[in-house]
Amino acid sequence: MRPVHYISIAVAIALIALLYWGGNTVPPKDKQVAEMQRPSSGGAVSQAPNTMRVATFNEILASARKQLSATAADTVATIEKEISAMRDSSRMAVSFYSLSGVWERAHLLPVAAYYRAAAAKLENSQKNLTFAGQLFLELLEQEENRAVQMWEATEAIACAQQVLKAEPDNEEAKLVMASAYIQGTSEPMTGVQMALGIAREKPDNVPANMLLGRMSIQSGQFDKAVKRFETVLAKEPENKEALYFLAQAYEGTGNKTKAIELLQKCKMVVNNPDFSREIDEHIKTLK
Repeated sequence: MRPVHYISIAVAIALIALLYWGGNTVPPKDKQVAEMQRPSSGGAVSQAPNTMRVATFNEILASARKQLSATAADTVATIEKEISAMRDSSRMAVSFYSLSGVWERAHLLPVAAYYRAAAAKLENSQKNLTFAGQLFLELLEQEENRAVQMWEATEAIACAQQVLKAEPDNEEAKLVMASAYIQGTSEPMTGVQMALGIAREKPDNVPANMLLGRMSIQSGQFDKAVKRFETVLAKEPENKEALYFLAQAYEGTGNKTKAIELLQKCKMVVNNPDFSREIDEHIKTLK
C-alpha cells in the first residue's frame, strides 16, 4: 500500500457518516477510511476526446442485483413496488432513502449513492445534493472501472448543477463539479478553470488550492504545486494531505531535504505505524 493511502480525510468520513448513518459522524468500526486521490508523477492534463462509453445506471444496477442476498432482494423489490405506486414526491424521497439503506448495507455503494441522490433531488435540498455529489467523488476515487468512474462523475456533476441552479455562488457545489470534471470526464480543463475561478476570488480557499495543487503535480508543474500547498498550510499547518503532497512537490523540484522534512512532519501528524514505515522506506530512497 502506498503511503498516501493511510492519510484520512475527515470531511469525507463525516460526509459518508451523515449520508449513511443518519447524522452519526462516527463511522462503524468495520468501515474503511476513504482512499485519497492518487496523483500520478507526471504527464500533462489533456483534453482528449472521450473514447470510452460511460456506464449506465441500469447496467450497474443489474450487476449489483446479482450480488444481493435473497432477503435483501425481496426488500428491494418491495420498496421498488411501493415507489412505483407513489405520486407524492416527499413520500418517494423517504422511500428512496430506505432503498439506499438496503443497498448500503449490502456494500453496493454506487447504487446506494444513486438512490441517495434521487432522494436529494426530489427534496431539492442543496445540502443533501452537495453531500451526494461529494459521495460520488469518493466512490470515483476508489473505483477501478473507468466506465463506472465516468458515470459517477456524471452523477456528481448533476447533483452540483441542481445546487448551482438555486445557488449560483455555492462554492462547495462548484468544487464538486470541478473535481468531477477533472477526475472522471474527458474535459478536465473545464474543472481546472472552475477551480482557478474560485482561487482567484478567494486565494486562500483550501479545497480549491488542494485540487489545483494536485493537478499541478499531475502535470509536472511542481513549482506551482509548492505555492498551492504552502497556501493551504499557512491556513491549516497540520493538514495531512497538504503536508504529503507538498513533500511530493518539493521532491519533484529536486529539493529532497525539504521533502524529507515535510514527510517527517506528516508522519508525526498522521501517527499511524503502517504509514510511518512506508514513509521511512521512502525517505531512504531520497537520501
